[in-house]
Amino acid sequence: MIRAEFKGYSLRTLKMDLLAGITVAAVALPLALAFGVSNGVDAAAGMITAIIAGGVIGSLSGSFYQISGPTGAMGAILISIVATKGFAGVMLATFLAGVFLLLAGILKIGSITSLIPAPVITGFTSGIAIIIALGQLDNFFGVHSEGHNLIEKLQSYQQFGFSPNAATTLLGLCVIIGMIVFPKKWNQKIPASLVMIILATILTVLLKLPIATVGKIPTTLISDNRLFFSDLQLSGLKDVIIPAISIAMLGMIESLLCGASAGRMTGKELDSNQELIAQGIGNIILPFFGGVPATAAIARTSVAIKSGAQTRLTGIFHAVFLLLSMMVFAPIMSNIPMSALAGVLIVTAWRMNEWEIIQEFCKKRFYPALIKFFVTMIATVIFDLSLAIILGVAASCLIFLAKSSQISINVEEIDWERMSMAPVEHTKDWVVVYLSGPLFFMSSGKLKRSLDDLKDKEGIILSMRGVSSIDTTALTILSDCYAQRKKTGQELHFSSMQPEVKEMIKTMHIDPEVSYHFSVADALRELY
Repeated sequence: MIRAEFKGYSLRTLKMDLLAGITVAAVALPLALAFGVSNGVDAAAGMITAIIAGGVIGSLSGSFYQISGPTGAMGAILISIVATKGFAGVMLATFLAGVFLLLAGILKIGSITSLIPAPVITGFTSGIAIIIALGQLDNFFGVHSEGHNLIEKLQSYQQFGFSPNAATTLLGLCVIIGMIVFPKKWNQKIPASLVMIILATILTVLLKLPIATVGKIPTTLISDNRLFFSDLQLSGLKDVIIPAISIAMLGMIESLLCGASAGRMTGKELDSNQELIAQGIGNIILPFFGGVPATAAIARTSVAIKSGAQTRLTGIFHAVFLLLSMMVFAPIMSNIPMSALAGVLIVTAWRMNEWEIIQEFCKKRFYPALIKFFVTMIATVIFDLSLAIILGVAASCLIFLAKSSQISINVEEIDWERMSMAPVEHTKDWVVVYLSGPLFFMSSGKLKRSLDDLKDKEGIILSMRGVSSIDTTALTILSDCYAQRKKTGQELHFSSMQPEVKEMIKTMHIDPEVSYHFSVADALRELY
């Protein structure tokens, strides 16, 4: 794959990768700082994650276009870990999640995300967006909260009070408005988020505003607050196994969905299993530098593609430029106001929502999709990602079963004209029951009631061409029905069956005298 990627590589291609890397770095810089903060740690951890992930994961990725780094979605999980286990817990969970991702890639289960319904994915994306936005209330308003999750943090305002700092709130609001009105043409050359953060920082320094800032940013890739091999104790790993699974699941979903989206843009398919191996190795390494979990990032990946990225060197160049930025501009970045980063995150959270898809669900009244969407979104906010996906998939299964149970049963008099046959006098009190849909335990009750309503008829022909499958519950009902009809003298015949359904009915041994016919017309011809 890599050999084919670099086949015919030239100075022109190198220039394109270099320029694309610079562009992606400009987009990634403010996001790395902001997502470091939103993940419950600090801006420095976000920068370290973006640099290491960009270089390591980018080098091993399942395709050239994937750009990895910290993402806002992880904040939904990491904030809870920080509150209960501290930063050390985050490091252990990241390492363990990396192991899970590596195993997933080796075991080739990269296609597992295709089993998750699209409305469920849209739902947890919106749920994560809500968590990111509401999680920035402290930084945006300059207030204080405590708690292990979003609900507890919001409730803590009753205890600590909610008294916004005017300067902090106004600056954050200016950043939001600035990002919204920033011309799209300019945004293609320089990200609005970067411009707003630069302006907010200049304003804070010049006016000496009394607001919280990012603080000291180290000029080294190896943070003092990192994971050591001596920390890898079995007892500690056991404590974080559940959040580690959540991180791994989110990393898998985000990375593979990013690859699927980017693959459509480039026409080159992602090697999903190789991508999971890359994500696994990257997340195993990151804690030893002081980084937080990384995944492929859709925003940065799309910027790379649109900027003309040709090979995976784009991701590596983007990491190098981020490293140079940290080394050179660390003293300046330490003055970035937290409310400015909060403003960037709130706008990013809003844009994370798949509004076109949500609007289509509402406009076309796709009620099953809306149920899956809201169940997953609410569960993501109240509980966690893992449970949200389980509940979303469970809701999808229940909806599918409910829809599958809607078998069509049409009872009609024999239409002799349509069959091009002369009417037979002693079959005038016969009916044809046309069945369509799967016959299983959820639709069996409707079938039984329909047949019971036809007890007074002399004969019944079941036309089952539309029955795709049948289970033992439905077979039992048909067997009992046939036995009862035989006692009362009513004739019951089967016609137009799919081979699999016919074989199932024969296996059930309903009665050796049962008649099976190719069609309703054949049944009438053979009988009379």
